[in-house]
Amino acid sequence: MASIHGGLLAVLLATLTPTLAWVPTHSHNIMHRSSTDASFKTTQLTAEQGDDDTSDAKYSGYNVLGTELSCCCSNVRETGIGTGFYRNGFCSTGDNDVGRHTVCVQVTEEFLSFSKSVGNDLSTPMPEYLFPGLKEGDRWCLCAQRWAQAYNAGKAPKLFLQSTHEKTLDFIPFDVMKIFAIDAEESASVINKLDLQRSQLNEILKKDVTDNDEAFQ
Repeated sequence: MASIHGGLLAVLLATLTPTLAWVPTHSHNIMHRSSTDASFKTTQLTAEQGDDDTSDAKYSGYNVLGTELSCCCSNVRETGIGTGFYRNGFCSTGDNDVGRHTVCVQVTEEFLSFSKSVGNDLSTPMPEYLFPGLKEGDRWCLCAQRWAQAYNAGKAPKLFLQSTHEKTLDFIPFDVMKIFAIDAEESASVINKLDLQRSQLNEILKKDVTDNDEAFQ
């Protein structure tokens, strides 16, 4: 029974959903957690403020649900180009990804027009950067602060929770992302499963405490 409890505990601890963050108020000043305490401050995100991700971060990671990160798009419009900072199809991130390309979105013409109007042209191909140029319906790993910028302007594109990296929670609250989630129904099922596992864990822990108390009587 102890091995069963231990196995379930390991699974649950590995799938706990990350703590939610806060709403950005300006596109050029993103909200970032202080490195010294639990308070928050508005700063420009720099490379030095990035998390110390290992080199494996480009190939793996967790999404905003706390489960394994799903692929966003590994072949945009059959161009052979994958999305993501590492162009491997995943919205993974690491020390060199200062802009945090972590939000898996499905772009619209409205969003692309807005993005171009604020100086971020995502429609024009740039082969030298393995960028195919985006069209309506394409999936792409968008910078977290760019999504926040579009959100503040009422132009935010819809997104995929299971393909959005957990680091996005440093910029955008989970409750806000849920409103824009294309995979909301499937994600809700995942969350319900996690909640059930947490409930089972609590029952196991309560039973263990009771058994220990009885053993000392």
